[in-house]
Formats: sequence, structure tokens, C-alpha cells
Amino acid sequence: MDRNLKVLEFDKIIETLAEYAASGQAKEIIRNLVPFISESELRKNLSDTTQARQMLDSIGTPPAASMENMEELLGKAVRYDLLMPEELEQVGMFLTAVKRMKEYLERGKAYRISLAYYEENLILSEEIREELMRCVRHGKIDDQASAALRDMRRDIQRLEEKIKEKAESLLRLQKKYMSESFIVSRNGRVCLPVKKDYKSKVAGSVVDKSATGTTFFIEPAAVARYREEKELLEIEEDNEVRRIIYTLMDHIAEKEEDFRQNIKMLVKLDYIFAKGKLSVDMDGTEPKINMQGYFLLKGARHPLLKKEDCVPLDFEMGNGRKGVVITGPNTGGKTVAIKTVGLFSAMAGCGLHVPCREADICMNNQILCDIGDGQNIADNLSTFSSHISNVLHILRKVTKESLVIMDELGSGTDPAEGMGIAIAIIEQLRLSGCLFFVTTHYPEVKSYAARHEEIVNARMEFDRENLKPLYRMEIGKSGDSCALYIAKRLGMPGDMLYTAAMEAYGEVREALVNELELKKETQWKKEFVPSIQKMKETERKPLMPVFTRGDSVTVLPEGTIGIVVVPEDERGNVLVQVKGEKITVNQKRLKLKVAASELYPEDYDFSIIFDTVENRKARHKMGKGYQGDLTVTWDAKIL
Repeated sequence: MDRNLKVLEFDKIIETLAEYAASGQAKEIIRNLVPFISESELRKNLSDTTQARQMLDSIGTPPAASMENMEELLGKAVRYDLLMPEELEQVGMFLTAVKRMKEYLERGKAYRISLAYYEENLILSEEIREELMRCVRHGKIDDQASAALRDMRRDIQRLEEKIKEKAESLLRLQKKYMSESFIVSRNGRVCLPVKKDYKSKVAGSVVDKSATGTTFFIEPAAVARYREEKELLEIEEDNEVRRIIYTLMDHIAEKEEDFRQNIKMLVKLDYIFAKGKLSVDMDGTEPKINMQGYFLLKGARHPLLKKEDCVPLDFEMGNGRKGVVITGPNTGGKTVAIKTVGLFSAMAGCGLHVPCREADICMNNQILCDIGDGQNIADNLSTFSSHISNVLHILRKVTKESLVIMDELGSGTDPAEGMGIAIAIIEQLRLSGCLFFVTTHYPEVKSYAARHEEIVNARMEFDRENLKPLYRMEIGKSGDSCALYIAKRLGMPGDMLYTAAMEAYGEVREALVNELELKKETQWKKEFVPSIQKMKETERKPLMPVFTRGDSVTVLPEGTIGIVVVPEDERGNVLVQVKGEKITVNQKRLKLKVAASELYPEDYDFSIIFDTVENRKARHKMGKGYQGDLTVTWDAKIL
């Protein structure tokens, strides 16, 4: 779908419309629907929608169009490709749908609705329908399709009963040879379960044997004769079924053109009634169509918003006015208003009804939109860059028959330059002669619009007392952002408002001074706020160590016993020897078991505990003199 229509969310309207269609062909038509550029086509489609709505209101919903795979089935019949019985049943259901639609449309003629006369374009092949209904039932060729088929199936059933009776009789007579007390079926044959040792005692053919090899499944010779007779009958039955199917296919192929005409008409009616159902669902109205650039909406509701949450939009322009510049506060409904106008134009241009009391919409050759932040991450474009790229694309395509909708002109950049660009864009739209709707915050744009008679200002109303948008558009009046009024209501003092007004307008009018009670002197009433209470400076004493070297400690949560090698550092980590291995443990995980002062004398040599035997021997030898071949590994932490 065209990007401009997607921006207006027209694709959601199309998907809703497609849900009302029963056939895949009608859904495909709907999903490819775009505004018409032929006035006669548009008026015809609008008339169809209106008449479908009248039919729905007068005589209810039409019967569902059963057309699943009809094109394919008809093609197979014409090519003489064998149709299955269930496919023939589908053809019969299609002809029944044609009959029901004809009856439905016939009732519509009593209301003098022109759409009802499409009934005359539906061709009812009643003889074929009745023949299909007689010959095919529940996906099978019925016994009564022909006398020969009926007799064959009766004989087949008789032989099946004889086969079963004969097998059960032999089972009883030769019970002592059997491994089971019931007959079985193997490879489509009725067999007796004979013990391995007695297989020669039963006359017949071995068809299969059990997994263990102890049982042989034998088809008795007497049963085989009946089976062979039955198989010959089944071949004849199959030939008769094929003859009946091909006869029915001949009837269908002979009426190929009638079938194609009916398919075409049911698809068209499915599409038309889908439009009527959408109109009923959204309480739509047929819009008038004009070629004079006139636009009128009364009580318009955005079709994607809940009816109870939507404030109706009244809007009119034309008679020499080609452009509307809408201003007003944020969340005031400007974007919803212009999207409603664009969406209504797209819907009316596609022959759909629109949800409002009254509508008169001009026909456009294209709808061009620039709505939303437009940021294009893939192309590394900023919001402003993306907007400008889109605007330039619009200006290259726009003609006097186009409808252009733009939101927040010139936003996303320096306010002064953005204002200038916004005016330049509107000037190009004005010169093109197109119909356009734009929104903006710039007061200079409002002034520009006031200087050109073909452009009109409009504003979205705002309740200044309650600080709430009213979502109503007023044509001929320019709005403002209401920022000063909102700030006033929220308690901003007069001197701040005065400063803001001076910066915004350069000079402050007397009316604004009186309305906002602007004052130059400071009026702040400061609230009491407690001061920060600073903490008194105190001399911090160094923390005393919790553990000393040689303390016996318990390591939690394991509960293992260790000896402190090095007391805790500034982070509270203690080096502990546990089972000959030195590990670092936080002091919070250690519990004093026995202090070192209780375990060792004051001058005790802890290297006996913490150092290796090799290191102690090496140091002892070095104490006696230089030893060139000895190396001692020193642990700074331990020492």
C-alpha cells in the first residue's frame, strides 16, 4: 500500500473491510483497493455501497458465498481431469449459494433497490445442481446415482457377508487347529489364525504369519472364491463411479461460461456487501462527491477511535479557500483532525461510507502526507532531515487536484529557520493550487495565512479554565499554544509571565496584561525549606585489628578450623591457613576459636607453621654461609 495512505492508517480500514468478505477473491480485491481517479467509477462504487447498506438494513445479511477453489475445480472439469466426489460436492454447494443469493436479491427488488437487479446476472443451473445433490452425498458417489451402481454395491455387500459367514463357519469346525477364536484380516483378506503345526490341515493360501512364527494366517480356499468374485464386482463398481463422475463433469464443462459468470458475480457481490457491512459497523454515511475543491464534514468521527471516546469534528472549507493552517496547544487534537480529513478523503475516494452525519468531499488525484516524527534510522536521517526529504518529494508530485496534509511544519530545528521554511513550504503549496491542511505552532505562519485570501486559519479549542483540550476546530480563528494561560493557572507569578510575554512578543499588549494580570515586580512567596545540617568534624580513630597472627579461627559457614597468617587489611580480608593451604577470607566469615596468646609463647617462630620444610632448611644453611645452589621463596605477606 502507498506510504501516504499507511500514514493515515488506511491499511487498518482495509483489513477491517477484508474481514467482512467471505471469499478469497473478494478479500484480494479489497487489499488492492486504492482511491479512484475516474469520477464515473467512483460514483458507481459509492452507489453500490449505499445500496448494499440499504439491502442489509431492509432484509438482513446475504447468504455466504461458497466459492472455495471454484476456479480450479471448473478448470479441472473443462480439462477432463478427474474430479473427486468431494470436489463435485463443492460444485454443488456453489450452485446452492448461487440459488440462495438469487432468492436474497429477489427479495430486495420489493424495496426498489437497484443492486437487487444483479439477480438477473446470476445463472441458475438447477438441473446440474439437482443432479449433483442426488449423485453425491457426504463426499461420496451415492448408491442411488444409478441403478447399476446400486445393484453392484448390493452384490458386493452380499459377498462380504458370505465371506464373513464362511470364515466363521470354518473357524468353528476347525477350532482345534486355531491359535485364536476369531477371524482376522491380513492384506485385505479374511484369514484364519492357524497354529504352525496344523497349517497343512487347513486348505487355503498362507497370507501372513505372526512375529513369533507360531501362527499362520491362512485364507481358506472357499473364502478366496467369494473374494475373487467380490473383487471383480469392485472393478465394475469403480468403472461405474468413474462413468457417473465424468458424466457430471461433462454437464459442468458444458456450462463453463455460466459458471464463470456466476463466480464473477458472487465475488463482486461479496465485495459490495463487505463495504455495506463496514458502513453498518461504523454507522457510516454516503459522502457527496464534488470536483470543486469543496470539503464539508459534520459530526465526523475517526473510524479507528471508539465512538464514546471520539469528539465529533465539524469542518468546512472551499469557495476559493484552498488551504487551512491549524494552530493550537499540544494534545489539542490537531493531528487527529487532519488525519481524519485525510482518512475520510481516502475512504470516500475508494467508494466507502464515512462515519459522520453529513459529508461532501472533493475528489483528489492523490493524497500526500507528512505526519509523525519521520525519523529514518536506516538512512541515518534526523527527524528534521526526514521531514524535509518527504516534503520535497511531496512538492515534486503535487498538482492542483491533490490533497496535501502536513503536521508540525518546520519543527525539529532552529525556531527562526523552521518558521521560515514552514512559510516557504506553504507558499509552494499555495502556488500549486492544491487543497492542503497543515498544523504549526509558529505565530508568523498564522500571520502569513492571514495575508492570503485563499488560506484560512483554524484553531483547536482549549478550555483555559480547566486546562483541557476540547478537540473542536474553529475555522477563521488562529490559536496559540496557551502556554501563558496554562502557566498562569498552574501558579506562575505575574512578573515571570510578563518576562515570558516580552520575550515571546517583543511588546506586551494591554489586553494581555489585564487578562493575565502581568506585573513587573517580583511576587514570589517563598516556602520554608529546612537547611542542610552538616555533620561535626571528629577525629577518626584507626580501627583496631580483630585478629592477630597465629589466632585459631573457625571459617564460616563451612566450620573448618584455620590459623591466621596475616591479620585483616583495610578491606577486612584475612589470610588464613586451612589444612596446609593459604586462602583469603573476609573477617566477617571468621570466628575466633583460641587467641594466639593462649597457644604460643611471645617470641614463637611462626615460620614453623607457615613456611615449607625446604625453605626452613635452606635458610638454616644460608645462616652458616653462602650457598650458591639454594633458593628460598619469600612470601612478603607471611614475613
